[in-house]
Amino acid sequence: MSKYILAIDQSTQGTKALLFDDKGILLCRTDKAHRQIVNNLGWVEHDLREIYNNTLEVVKNLVDKAGINKSEIYALGISNQRETSACWDKRTGEPVYNAIVWQCSRGAAICEELARQGHSQIIHDKTGINLSPYFPAAKLAWIFQNVDGVKELADSNNIAVGTIDSWLVYKLTGGTRHQTDYSNASRTQLFNINSLTWDDDLLNLFGINKTCMAEITDSDGDFGMTDFDGWLDKKIPICGVLGDSHGALFGQGCLNPGMIKATYGTGSSVMMNIGGKISMSDKIVTSLAWKINGRVNYVLEGNINYTGAVITWLKDDLKLITNPGETEELARNANKGDKTYLVPAFSGLGAPYWDSHASACIVGMTRATGRNEIVRAALDCIAYQIADIINEMRTGAGIPVNELRVDGGPTRNSYLMQFQSDLLNIPVRIPDSEELSGIGAAYCAGLSANLYNNEIFNNLKRVSYSPSMPESDRINLYNGWKNAVTKSR
Repeated sequence: MSKYILAIDQSTQGTKALLFDDKGILLCRTDKAHRQIVNNLGWVEHDLREIYNNTLEVVKNLVDKAGINKSEIYALGISNQRETSACWDKRTGEPVYNAIVWQCSRGAAICEELARQGHSQIIHDKTGINLSPYFPAAKLAWIFQNVDGVKELADSNNIAVGTIDSWLVYKLTGGTRHQTDYSNASRTQLFNINSLTWDDDLLNLFGINKTCMAEITDSDGDFGMTDFDGWLDKKIPICGVLGDSHGALFGQGCLNPGMIKATYGTGSSVMMNIGGKISMSDKIVTSLAWKINGRVNYVLEGNINYTGAVITWLKDDLKLITNPGETEELARNANKGDKTYLVPAFSGLGAPYWDSHASACIVGMTRATGRNEIVRAALDCIAYQIADIINEMRTGAGIPVNELRVDGGPTRNSYLMQFQSDLLNIPVRIPDSEELSGIGAAYCAGLSANLYNNEIFNNLKRVSYSPSMPESDRINLYNGWKNAVTKSR
């Protein structure tokens, strides 16, 4: 009888189901999008019922598409969009409000008031992250303050809160488990990364009852059993849960200190495993990578707003290209002596600058600067922003960095990947799969269920780019970028 691992990757845009064989090879995928609920204030929400129903649907569709016997599914892993916040009634299992999506900043006034009261530093010291409406604490506080009856229900121990992993675990186990893993907990701004517990002071600051919080479980721990609302004849264990970026780090095999992955998307996430000791920084975030085999690994993380979005800007706004695939040839044909830089601070600068007042700018143009040079500058700025964060991590953690593992659509651009390698002066390695978050959740579950061993991390085949730029050129180019950044501020 075959044994399969099932992974659910619940992301911002939709829900994927992924099927892996007993050697950790991805066999099949199905997915379904869900609505993006945006009002005239720019608030962003998801329908929690829709997400759960879609989860059940994609799993059933996956089994049909793969043509396997559903009784051969052995265990389940979950990766999820981080920071999106859920709140539901324990008595009925029904949401009391839509999920508030990580992109939504409606908790800004709550954060501003806490900052005015002088709490910013203690929040950073306890959580490793700067006070921000981006994180669940302010989102949940908004629900408690603005949704009728929620605070009263919480006072009578009838409210449950959590991130999307908690919601799925609760529903998939028929309401018997209210749990989250350490990676997701560390992103809530309610979790103390020093004591590894929910923090009473933080809960009080945000006005959230401790009885509402999920039990924190090892990422490869016991999250209960599910039969997908009676669809399976026999229940299977949920035994791997990771936030999506943490799942990608795990799926990339970045298990040791100094190993880094960068996900290139609309924006980008850069995450570095720093091992079992905390390294704090005012410029980048400190979180937990996971707690697996009873051991905690911490990470440094930096997020960039405009990477792939810069290419979209070239196409949709400047009309310089008709599709992203054109950028590689245009960049290669640019004048090598041109010194044009694009600083894409369209909504300020994120890590490691944290300057919300910075403005986008193009620096260093001459009369000879044209389409090719502007397109190359747009590609280059992606690599420069990634380099800014990795250089900050190198300094902050004091750990040697030997390579960068990458994923995401822009990694198909060989010009960009070679330039990234040259700029960092380390190899850049690209896997042959783009489903890294789901792969990480599946590997975590398969290892926990004793179906896999660590040899699964050899499954991914990688293309490598090695640095070839002269040192003097690399230094001069990067110094030019740092100068261009000062012009935007």
